[in-house]
Amino acid sequence: MYDPLAAVRATGDPDCDVYLTGTVFLDIVFTGLDSAPRRGTETWARGMGSSPGGVANMATALARLGLRTSLAAAFGDDVYGAYCWEALAEGEGVDLAHSRRVPGWHSPVTVSMAYDGERTMVTHGHDAPPEDTAAADPPRSRAAVASLVPGRRQEWVSRVAGRGTRVFADVGWDESGRWRLADLAELADCEAFLPNAEEAMRYTGTDDPRAAARALTAHVPLAVVTMGPHGVCAADGRTGEFAEVPGVRVEALDPTGAGDVFTAGFLLASLADWPLAERLAFASLTAALSVQEFGGSLSAPGWAEIEHWCRRVHGCPVQDPVADAQRCRYGFLWRLLSGGERPVPLRRAVPTVGFRQPSGPIV
Repeated sequence: MYDPLAAVRATGDPDCDVYLTGTVFLDIVFTGLDSAPRRGTETWARGMGSSPGGVANMATALARLGLRTSLAAAFGDDVYGAYCWEALAEGEGVDLAHSRRVPGWHSPVTVSMAYDGERTMVTHGHDAPPEDTAAADPPRSRAAVASLVPGRRQEWVSRVAGRGTRVFADVGWDESGRWRLADLAELADCEAFLPNAEEAMRYTGTDDPRAAARALTAHVPLAVVTMGPHGVCAADGRTGEFAEVPGVRVEALDPTGAGDVFTAGFLLASLADWPLAERLAFASLTAALSVQEFGGSLSAPGWAEIEHWCRRVHGCPVQDPVADAQRCRYGFLWRLLSGGERPVPLRRAVPTVGFRQPSGPIV
């Protein structure tokens, strides 16, 4: 496994690069739909895949980029739970030492229908029993990912931040309609906040995502605002730096999990101490590559796919990595992508839960 943090690792560093906690779903994704299903009709999809979803999207994206990832989550003792556990622990190398199996609790399930670059989802599930002692004692880690919920404080965030862990946070839609930053108490413990443009503008009362990013730096050191096909911008309140990069044009099959992949890419680049514009460009690329596959977690790219895109799709020159980095937005990747091409040992979403994977790499 390629280690993207090899240059910054030192004696005494935490064994864990990233810690996260949340709910794991079984995702069943239908693709190839011409439109949303209509009431009273049957719609056939041209494609289908099953994969672990929910917080598993982020955990898989982090692990596939070479980060040592620890996940604290509950898993049902049904077939779906066993499949998700195996896919994450054995297939992706995610550390589940802080996760637990819950007897008698069935796994949450989400059915996602992708069409016209959008998705519609139906979910069924129940909250896991509350006695989650694993999440109450997170391991020592370089970074943590927190999904903020308005009005609901997560005590573990301040606990890990107090140990020096760098916390990266995203947020979901505010169902209350208040859109008050005061409801996101954990922001005070976060290094970076990564909302989408609509969320950022609602929280700041602005009508432009760039203005929203700058306004958010009054509450968090680094604000990163994703703007869909228009790219991403970021403002650093510590240095005053502002950066913006356009999106990467690809043919989108399924957007499920793209936001998680973006956050994973940005987190990795931040831990590696890359310049802000390079962090945004890398995160945008990883998210773009993910939407070309279906299924949230198993669509996340690895380094082989990033290298393939640079060499064969993007066509970036490779003669002089230093000079090329000045001429090409992605030239900086050639500092990392040296040597021959790597194999592609990535699992992809398959139509039926429970298929056994071959013993060798999937190519």
